Amino acid sequence: MKTPMVASRQSWFIRNRMMLLTLVVVFAYAAFIEWFWGWNSILAQWAEVGVVPILVALLLLTSTYFLRTWRFYDYFPRETAGHYGTLFRVTQIHNLLNIMMPFRTGETSFPVLMRSEFGIPLARATSALLVMRLLDLHALLAAAGVGLAIASPHRILAWVVWLCFLLVPVAAFALRRPLIRLAAKVLPAKAKALVDEIERGLPADAAAFARAWMTTIVNWLVKVAVLAWALGLMQVAPFAASFGGALGGELSSVLPVHAPGGVGTYPAGITAGAIAFGASRQKEALDILAQASINTHLLIVVSALTGTALALLVPKRKTR
Repeated sequence: MKTPMVASRQSWFIRNRMMLLTLVVVFAYAAFIEWFWGWNSILAQWAEVGVVPILVALLLLTSTYFLRTWRFYDYFPRETAGHYGTLFRVTQIHNLLNIMMPFRTGETSFPVLMRSEFGIPLARATSALLVMRLLDLHALLAAAGVGLAIASPHRILAWVVWLCFLLVPVAAFALRRPLIRLAAKVLPAKAKALVDEIERGLPADAAAFARAWMTTIVNWLVKVAVLAWALGLMQVAPFAASFGGALGGELSSVLPVHAPGGVGTYPAGITAGAIAFGASRQKEALDILAQASINTHLLIVVSALTGTALALLVPKRKTR
């Protein structure tokens, strides 16, 4: 028979095993960087860039968090009205957990927080989050498609395919009601309430969908442009490679395969994207690219911590 103390320790370990895994991976990653390059060599890139560009990049990246918050603020106008600050804290905690937890497990925090802060049912909040994530993924793939279309030997066909892909969200929005009705018919009667909540988590009308879509495009345009600029400052060339690296890193962060804290996967995404878009494969250029990808990942983490620190300054909402 387990004593209360032993049971308590086991319970604590079970609840925090993801956090422990994240810490182990982060420390192992830091040790690997020190062994392979040395942190002095990594941080020397920032010294060459200068303080002002770093602060500007952090400011611009942090500004995208306010835009993301507004996206949900507009999405749930009745529930979140007058509580933008509380919603900003929710989105920032969710963002930080999503970065630090492996395999996108941090995503589960959003519906839980939305239910506890605003009384939004889990199914509805999860449905809304899924819509946003699909729009995020679509925006990044569409941006990557621009580079592929430009490089394609069959440009007319490539641009036609790209345009068709660009309009996929419009088609999906137009088909939402038939698909919901089909789901209501196929699923058991007990699931009807769940289907209703999922439907309520979809954009209410064409205007709401257009605002969510446009906000998503602006958000990723700013973020990818800033990251491409930062990579360029760290001597990743040509510009197409910096652009591809920014896309590759962000794509790695929205796909299901995501290491704790993004360690390894985010820099690998940057490296793969940069090479795919024309970065040199010579040893010296690859070494610069690898170090730049690590520094860009650090920039993302610091911006997330900055956003979370700002969110924690927001007074907690008084519950009625």
